[in-house]
Amino acid sequence: MDALMAALVLGAITQAGDRTPWLAAILADRWRMPALVVAAAAVALAANYAIGVAAGLAVAPLLTPEARLLLLALALLLAGLGTGWRHRRPDDLAGWRIGRLATALLGLFVMVLGDRMQFVAAALGARSVLPWAAAVGATIGALAVVATAAAMGEAAWQRLPHRAIRLGSAAVLTVAGVITGLTAVSLI
Repeated sequence: MDALMAALVLGAITQAGDRTPWLAAILADRWRMPALVVAAAAVALAANYAIGVAAGLAVAPLLTPEARLLLLALALLLAGLGTGWRHRRPDDLAGWRIGRLATALLGLFVMVLGDRMQFVAAALGARSVLPWAAAVGATIGALAVVATAAAMGEAAWQRLPHRAIRLGSAAVLTVAGVITGLTAVSLI
């Protein structure tokens, strides 16, 4: 359960300051179909976080428990550093001519591929007794933010205080990474 809850909270925190919800809001506005965008996002997020957990499971046997905790600390620190950056508007995918569902699914999949939460999910999966709970939790947490953005639409989403959200998320992730790292090397 710890992997599920940690991934759920971290998924929401990392996505709150990311471009994925912004793209979801853009697509939902353009097509006036937020449910379609949310469904595509659910599949894209679940697939990406499953890939992350599979990678974590591949390296887990090579690591000691302390090294797995250090991997999580590194993932949290990098997520914290990456979250603080300002983002420019994502491409609206207007040139994609593969249909609405495929555009939303592939566009959101590519946007999430290799993002900071995928690395965090890998690290959580590597150290968990129930590794796939990390993928489920990350998907639920991230999807809550993406679905909110899709329901709000781009204009309302952009009125939120994104700078404060990004900086607050960055601070939480960085502090969690530092504490986790210090715990891994037995300093606290």
